[in-house]
Amino acid sequence: MTDFSYQLYSSRNFGPVDQTISLLAEAGYKQVEGFGGIYGDPAALRDQLDQAGLTMPTGHFDLKMIEQTPEKAIKIAQSLGIKALFVPHLDAADRPKMPDEWLRFGGRLEEVGKPIRDAGLHFGWHNHDFEFQSLTGDTSPIDLILEAGKELALELDLAWVAVSGHRPSDWVRKYSDRLIAVHLKDIAPKGDCLDEDGWQDVGHGTMDWEDIIKAVRETDCQFFVMEHDNPKDDARFARRSIASAKTF
Repeated sequence: MTDFSYQLYSSRNFGPVDQTISLLAEAGYKQVEGFGGIYGDPAALRDQLDQAGLTMPTGHFDLKMIEQTPEKAIKIAQSLGIKALFVPHLDAADRPKMPDEWLRFGGRLEEVGKPIRDAGLHFGWHNHDFEFQSLTGDTSPIDLILEAGKELALELDLAWVAVSGHRPSDWVRKYSDRLIAVHLKDIAPKGDCLDEDGWQDVGHGTMDWEDIIKAVRETDCQFFVMEHDNPKDDARFARRSIASAKTF
C-alpha cells in the first residue's frame, strides 16, 4: 500500500495548520510535505504531526536559507523528521537565460547542497514548467541543472511537465535514477476551473495517470505528494484526490 503525502502549501489559504493536519489524517494520508511558511516552530509542528499519526519526510526550502544558513535548514529538517529537502522555485527575474548560465546554476545548487548531504539528507530540485522550455536543440534547463548538479535529487511535478507540452512519463524515465518524489497534480480541461487557476482534483482532470504511474512504478520513487496550487475547497481536494490515487 502506498503512503500518500500532501503538500501543505495547498491549504495555505484555509484554516490553521493543526486543523489541516487533522483533516488529512482523517482522509487517510500518512505523510505531509512542508514549505517555508510553516517552519516557525518546528517542535510544535512535530507534536501536531505525531498526535495525528503523520510524518513529514519531505519539505520545500527557500534557496536563500539553504545557501546562507544551511545549519538552520538542517535543524528544521531534523526536528521534523524530514529526509529530503527540495528548492521549489526560482523567481522569473532570477532565472538564467543562456545554457551556460543554467549550467552554473546547477553547479550552484550542487555546491549549496553539500552541507545538506553531509548531514545525511537528500537535497534536490522541484520543477515548474520553465525548466522544460527548449534552449538549443533538445536541451532544456532541467537537463543542464542536473548535468551540473550530479548529486541533485529530483522531485518531479508531473502536471507542470504536462503544462510545458511534454509527456510526463518520458521525463520520469529519463531521470529515473534521480527521482525520489513526485507531485501528483491534475489539469482541468481547457476553460474549466478558471477560479482555481485551471487545476483540478487529482484523477478528475486530463492527466494520463495510467501512463504516468506505470512509469513512476518502474523507478525507486519514495514519495507521492498531492498538490493543488489554488483550490477553492482544500478538504474537497484532499479527499477526492486520495480516493482517486488509491485506484491508480
